[in-house]
Amino acid sequence: MLNLNRAQILGNLTRDPEMRFTPNGQAVSNFAVATNRRWKNQDGSAGEATEYHDVVVWGKQAESVSPMLKKGQPVFIEGRLQTRSWEGQDGAKRYKTEIVAESVIVLGSKGMSGSDNYAYENETNPVESISKSSSNKADTKGDIAQNANADDEIDIEEIPF
Repeated sequence: MLNLNRAQILGNLTRDPEMRFTPNGQAVSNFAVATNRRWKNQDGSAGEATEYHDVVVWGKQAESVSPMLKKGQPVFIEGRLQTRSWEGQDGAKRYKTEIVAESVIVLGSKGMSGSDNYAYENETNPVESISKSSSNKADTKGDIAQNANADDEIDIEEIPF
């Protein structure tokens, strides 16, 4: 039997990343991403719902991506879901499901300094420019960036959140 634990989200950061180090020196960064869903009700009125996703980034990737992320910025996250549990101060068992990021693509906009888009993947491929790359190949890692043309520009106004 095959198993798959994969999460992909495209949304806006709800807060600046919080970067810290574990006692053994491993970097870890936490932030949240909001995604919106829109639909039309049976009566024709518009409905909208927002979901908030907690994201965790580890290691060198956390050190690379944290300084570039700011509240409100659009970002694409790909990773796996993980649920942690602990006992709260009141003795109740608490749970938290978060996305452990394996790939982070920081999306730029025209109004931001540095309008490039950057992909941050696990330790083996720390940083590569997407928007300036002229040799995006679909066979090199299955990343959405490799399927985009170098001349394509992401218009932040077209993203529905």
